[in-house]
Formats: sequence, C-alpha cells, structure tokens
Amino acid sequence: MRESITTWDHNGRSALLPERTQLLRWNFDNSYARDLVDFYAPWKLTPAKEPRLLLFNTSLANRLGLAPDPNGENGDTLADVFAGGTLPQGAEPIALAYAGHQFGHFSPQLGDGRALLLGEHLAPDGARFDIQLKGSGPTPFSRNGDGRSAIGPALREYLVSEAMAAMGVPTTRALAVATTGEKVFRQKTHPGAVMTRVAASHIRVGTFQYFAAHMGTDHVRRLADYTIARHYPDAAGAENPYLALLERVMDRQASLVAQWVNLGFIHGVMNTDNVAISGETLDYGPCAFMDRYAPETVFSSIDEHGRYAYGQQPLICRWNMVQLGQALIGAIMQIDEAGGLDATNALLESFPDRYAAHWLSGMQEKLGLGSPEANDLDLVNRLFSAMEGQQVDFTLFFRELAKVPDKDPESIRALFVNPQAIDPWLTDWQARLEKDTLPAGERRAAMDAVNPLYIPRNHKVEEALAAAEVGDMAPFHALLDVVTQPFTEREGLESYSQPAPDDFGPYVTFCGT
Repeated sequence: MRESITTWDHNGRSALLPERTQLLRWNFDNSYARDLVDFYAPWKLTPAKEPRLLLFNTSLANRLGLAPDPNGENGDTLADVFAGGTLPQGAEPIALAYAGHQFGHFSPQLGDGRALLLGEHLAPDGARFDIQLKGSGPTPFSRNGDGRSAIGPALREYLVSEAMAAMGVPTTRALAVATTGEKVFRQKTHPGAVMTRVAASHIRVGTFQYFAAHMGTDHVRRLADYTIARHYPDAAGAENPYLALLERVMDRQASLVAQWVNLGFIHGVMNTDNVAISGETLDYGPCAFMDRYAPETVFSSIDEHGRYAYGQQPLICRWNMVQLGQALIGAIMQIDEAGGLDATNALLESFPDRYAAHWLSGMQEKLGLGSPEANDLDLVNRLFSAMEGQQVDFTLFFRELAKVPDKDPESIRALFVNPQAIDPWLTDWQARLEKDTLPAGERRAAMDAVNPLYIPRNHKVEEALAAAEVGDMAPFHALLDVVTQPFTEREGLESYSQPAPDDFGPYVTFCGT
C-alpha cells in the first residue's frame, strides 16, 4: 500500500496527502432513510477498478467541518470513498425514488439511476447536507443504464456549480471528483468518474409527483411533513401547512430563476425531477451561459423545440410549480376541503407577480439603482428591446455599463451592431441616475459587485474539458480559479472575459447521461 497520493486542492495547487491523515470527520444523521422507509431503495456501493482522487473542494470541506482525522484512513482509502468503493462510517446508501415531467411528458418512475445518497452529514453549526455520489454505478432505477458518469459531466458540474456559488446563486456543490480507472461508453469512449454532490437535500418536485401518483395522499403528507420540518419549519404553524409549503417553494424557485435570468444562465433541462424543493440549482447537464443576448437561446441538444430556452425559464418555472401544486392538492384539501382548491389556484396565479418582483429587484441592482421607482420596469424592458437582435454580449454589457457615468459610453456602443440603438436608452438611464439615492461615487463598485466579469464561457469550458479528457487538468484549474472570483478584475485574465471567437461555431451541450 502506498503511503501517499498526489491530488489537487480547490485552487489547483498540488497537495501531497500523507498516510493516516485522510479520514474525514463524517457526522451522519440519516433522517430521510430513518423517517421515510418506503421512499427509497437501500442499495450498495459498486467499487471502482482504480480509484484516484482528482479534485477535492477544500473550502466546501471546511464549511462542512470535514477536517482530516489524524487517526484516519490512508490516501488510497480516501480516493476509494469518493469513487464509491468504501463506505464512510455512518453512511447508509440509498437510491431515491421520484418521478418527473421530462420536456412536458410525465414519466411515472425515474429515480436515482446513476447516483447514491450516502446520507446526511451534520456540519458543526448543525446545518444538514445530503452527500451523494453521482456516477457511482447501477441502482434499481437505472433502467438498463450503466449508472456511470464520464469525466466531462462530472467536471462540468464541479466547475459551473462552484461558479454559481461564487456568484451568490443557491446551488448544490461538488465536494470531490474521483476517476475510476474504467471506461464509459457514450457516443465514444470516455474516462469514468464519480462526483460527490452536496445539497441541502435531494427532495424534488418529482419526488412529490412519484408518491402522489403511486402511493396517494397519506404518503404525500408524510413527505410534506418531513420537508417542512427540514426546510420550512415556519410553515408548520400555518393554518394550512401544505399550502404554506407550496408558497415557500414557489417563492424560492421564483427567486432562483430570476437570478439565473439576470446572469444569462440557461439551465437547459428544467424537468420537474430537476427542481429542488430547497430552492437550489440542481443538475448541471446541458447548462450553459448565454454570450449574445437572445431570448430564444438554446444550447441543449435534446431541447429541439426550445422549451427550456433562456427566455422561457420563468414560464417553465411557473409550470413546474403548478405540477407541485397538483401533487400537493390532496393534502391541501384534507386540511381545507371547501377552500383548498381555490386557495391553491389563487396562489399559483400570483407567480408572475412574485417572479417579476425578484427579477426587477435584481435588475435594479445590476443597473446601479439604489432607490426603486415606479418607472424602473419600463426602463428595464426598453433596455432589452434595444439589445434585441444587436448581438450584444450579455455579461460584458453590464460590466461596461458601470463605467459609463465616469467615461465616454463608446465601450458600450461598440457592443452593438448598430451603436445608435442604445443611445436613447443611455440618455434615459443617466437621467434616472441623477434622481437616485445611491451616491455616484459608490455606484460603479455596487454594480461591479453584482455583475460578474468572469463566467464559465462556453468555449473556455470546452477547452478545459477536452484537455481533461486526455489527462491535462491545468486548463480546468486555471478556469476554476477565474470563475470562483467572478467580480474582481485581475490582470492577465482578459481572455476569460471575452466571448467565443467567431470560429467557435454553434454551441451544443449534452445531458451527459
């Protein structure tokens, strides 16, 4: 047995992990497995052929309180833990059951087909986190799949979820990526890998749909009671806790999707099985960031009709909340048979206003507006009308806009095919700034604090993943370092803030399954 292994920390620095300093201080308390016995399938790990720890997220490990134990495992065992071969003490691996609407079509049984929930780890502050292995092998829900993941999807989720976290977007995160020493066959052969995902929970809209479809209201109520206790304890005291649960989930989802839209992020697969009840971004399969502003932008290879296009995301979010309402309606009406249906419909009809409030608040921050005014919605809408069809880089526009009050606006105008298209709006925006309460000397810093300069640019992501496929992790670590400090401009990183070159061509993403 070797005495040490070489891996990489979160910032890409080589780190030697000495023997017997590797056991992470897991603190499992598996309430889902304990309280919801009928809601999952107990399962076992599938050992990897040659596990190797490729990435370890030191900052996340510190948040979780997973400091190495001096009396712990050796490096080989740690790699095996994150590749799915060795079970940490206290873990109880289970595959979760759920259903889901996939591109609008209901699939009554999906479930964890290539993932295992090891259990729930309690951080030192008492916060509860799911620890899930993704790509760890087949489960009862695999539907003839191999249950494995290629290295590309594992690294993409690690990279983009860390970028989202750095931008303040609620998200699942990646604790580690381990390679398996095995090959995964998709359209071609790829190195196999397992990603360790950390989430507030993996309860989804599709989880409620599964038990509403197969088990009925009693099971839905059990799941809802558990969810309320875990995520929304204040809802327990409401007159109708299940209606209150729907309202809280809806508000978190409206806020989340508004953040996506305000950053130019396209999730790509907003199926109900990918909608987390906690309000975190879940699943980074065919996701991407929009370069040039266009509401119809789609990158996913399987979204042939643009259901999950950039501009469709708020509408799909509302549609998904309707599906959650349908799954909960039996429980809601058990509490209020006379008025439950009307109350649920009224709540769901309020979604557009709730979403608009979150979205507009975010846009006001992006535009440097510190004191909201009644005409701000019109100002924002006219901005996007001016950008329509102008091939404007979405991210660069808002970074350059912050400079306009202090310098000539030519850098903004140069982003437009027709520079004159933005002139009337710039005049109105500057007039609006004169009436705003945010001090002019603070405006640029305030705008730069919410408008990222560095995002996971699609061409940079593909460069990093292609290099990783052949064993070169340097481009990945460089990109990870850039996107996890998204708001601070740094010398020498100009290429990371620029859109793809013209020869990059139409970009297509794949779900990775």
